[in-house]
Amino acid sequence: MTRGSLSRRDLLKGAIALGGGGLVIAAGGGAVIAKSSGLASKNTPTPFTNMFRRPPVLMPYEEGVDDQGPFQKYRLTQKVGQASLVPGLTTPIAGYNGIFPGPTIRVPRGTRSEVRIKNSLTINKINNQPFSTVTHLHGSASLPQYDGYANDHTHPGQCKTYKYPNWQPARTLWYHDHNHRTTAANAYSGLAAQYHLTDEYEAAQLPQGQYDVPIVVSDIAFKPDGSVAFDDEDHAGFMGDVIMVNGVPWPKMRVKPRVYRFRFLVSSISRSYRFRLSTGDPFHIVGTDGGMVPKVAAVESFRQGAAERYEVLIDFRKYKVGQKIDLKNLSNKNNEDFKNTDKVMQFEVVADSGAPDTYVIPTTLDAGPVPWSNRGALDPMKLKPEMAKARRKVRVERKHGLWTVNGETWDDVEKSDFKRVLGNPNPYDVEIWDLVNESGGWFHPVHIHLIDGQLLSRNNTPGNKPYAWENGPKDVFYLGENETASVLMQFTTGDGNAGGRYMLHCHNLVHEDSDMMIQFAVGDMMNNDPIHADPAYDDTSAEMPVSYAPSYPLGS
Repeated sequence: MTRGSLSRRDLLKGAIALGGGGLVIAAGGGAVIAKSSGLASKNTPTPFTNMFRRPPVLMPYEEGVDDQGPFQKYRLTQKVGQASLVPGLTTPIAGYNGIFPGPTIRVPRGTRSEVRIKNSLTINKINNQPFSTVTHLHGSASLPQYDGYANDHTHPGQCKTYKYPNWQPARTLWYHDHNHRTTAANAYSGLAAQYHLTDEYEAAQLPQGQYDVPIVVSDIAFKPDGSVAFDDEDHAGFMGDVIMVNGVPWPKMRVKPRVYRFRFLVSSISRSYRFRLSTGDPFHIVGTDGGMVPKVAAVESFRQGAAERYEVLIDFRKYKVGQKIDLKNLSNKNNEDFKNTDKVMQFEVVADSGAPDTYVIPTTLDAGPVPWSNRGALDPMKLKPEMAKARRKVRVERKHGLWTVNGETWDDVEKSDFKRVLGNPNPYDVEIWDLVNESGGWFHPVHIHLIDGQLLSRNNTPGNKPYAWENGPKDVFYLGENETASVLMQFTTGDGNAGGRYMLHCHNLVHEDSDMMIQFAVGDMMNNDPIHADPAYDDTSAEMPVSYAPSYPLGS
């Protein structure tokens, strides 16, 4: 039987193997495993009873100015920790600094950062494989050797120092594992966190401080002992029955009658979401993957797939003290939903002793001038189709039991000694890529490394226009069943435009592992070898202390 090709008998065998809570859901040429938790009733979390919490903000251990400008240096350790995710039990997780989500990193634009990441893990208990890692700062125009290339492994006992230019406009990035063939298991174990790039333009136009809130949404299934349950043997996806926000199941957040900015990140490995407020009031979309949108859109709901980021404003000034507003999940086609996966979190309005909030929700936003514009970089939202030097078709599909991109896989890249590429534009070239989902009953969030793209059109919307929430720079493009999305992009590394090789893949991480990933090159593809230019190194030194910024009160 080819990998990923399941007969009815195999489906039934899989359901039996998972037990009474396990489901294998057939879908357009394959199957997705969905699993309800095996927790006892006393250990099963109840929606809206646990208090919301924010991940801690990591402080640099060194900062200053050198001949290249300002810099900050950070330390992270990938290690096992114990988390209180469900009542009465502890859950072993593998996280950055042993927590899930990992600590948020906040860096001003124009300040270079070095993030020293030590792998103090041994064996991943999910798959019983050595816990090698690769760290990808998703949304950063990094050089290939610091981009989290899937074969640039950091093995247990090793360390790698990643260098990030941080020249791009303010945005919500995130860092997560990208180790080839174990990305899903590694990320599901806890290796995910937000990274905020800030600047004076977003600070002047969007809420800050206590009213700027990271939201990391994921779904997990639990075993009776509180450990996580995971199964990707079908190579199609995995969905759990407990919705987590910042590592808390269905939390309740206290909010003041003010305007809040929420940075939504979906870190689920397979599930997608459609968010809506129980009151029907709008979200104001102020940011996408690549930063602020030119025109703010008010929407009653929005669709978000794995790895996409949306920054939204919610106006709580219209509600009475004591009122509760639920953040709902309407879900999307070909998700597998459970009893409470229609819920995400709850907001409860509390009194504000300060002066009334006079913030005016903007209708337009100005991200400021594009850094590196003197070298040819352009605002991605001001690109024009006539600027394109090439147009490429990128097909994601199920072929011979494999997940493929244009009929190829990462295995083909590896067999070519990492030289096989989809395309090889020059630095600053502009191209149009038509992303086509030809895989039948599946959705795919397609991530193109390096670029910020402008979504030109969709084949299944009125006027073939992007959805209202997508009108900003993006690097992940949700392809629903049989959808085509056309993306206009410029290939700008920013760090001298020395170029090299970058990945393109599905961000259903089970699909990526199995083997829905290829690469492209910018400029000289032999520059900045992503595996050998600055590899991980052995490190037996003792773990160094880290410090965090003061946090806000629990539940707010």
